[in-house]
Amino acid sequence: MSVETVRNYFHENKIDREILEFPVSSATVELAAQAVGTEPARIAKTLSFYTKEKDGAVLIVTAGDMKIDNSKFKHVFGMKAKMLSPEDVEPLTGHAIGGVCPFGNPEHTAVYLDVSLKRFDTVFPAAGSSNSAVELSCDELMEYSGAREWIDVCK
Repeated sequence: MSVETVRNYFHENKIDREILEFPVSSATVELAAQAVGTEPARIAKTLSFYTKEKDGAVLIVTAGDMKIDNSKFKHVFGMKAKMLSPEDVEPLTGHAIGGVCPFGNPEHTAVYLDVSLKRFDTVFPAAGSSNSAVELSCDELMEYSGAREWIDVCK
């Protein structure tokens, strides 16, 4: 189970944060906001895209109310944005759909954070399952996820 992967990742990296687990689904921004008790924009959704070679994933964590701007994506990554197919999500991200997060991913997975998150003191990314989340500051999210950089790829 992927939430165990995140727990192990937190333990191995000495990250002392409580993983919130809910009796209801948090697989979408709206469901996660209801489960956490916050506005949808504070849900840090993780979007998964193919690399140029299609042998790895690029994960972009954005605010819950944002959408990818294809022109900005192409400018930053030098390729058209192509989301992972459902059958490639778990093998390339280490997590099932609804629980994709920027923690405990395979080595061939690159994580980026969109600047849309910076307007919040804390945000809630998933924690590896379709009924989990963790509350983090943006600085903590950057540190704990091992994100490569902050980017601006949203509308």
